[in-house]
Amino acid sequence: MNGAKTISTGREDDAETEAERKKRLYSYLTREIRAESGMNRVQFAMWLGIPYRTMQEWEIGRRLMPDYLLRLIAYKVNSERKAGRL
Repeated sequence: MNGAKTISTGREDDAETEAERKKRLYSYLTREIRAESGMNRVQFAMWLGIPYRTMQEWEIGRRLMPDYLLRLIAYKVNSERKAGRL
């Protein structure tokens, strides 16, 4: 080692932290939306036509669901509940 110090701006850490926060938030919202539907994860995935493994990854926060998809799923669940089909 040449004794040089590495100076961190913290920006990389902030970006990673923000991404992790978003994953946790979306994970929570996905579980809450599913709970509102009254379905378990298998039923919910089948009802939406989404692979079970994908739904599982979203709910445990390993993968981030696209913003538009979260909004669409929430809309579908709310619409179906209002119509009395859930």
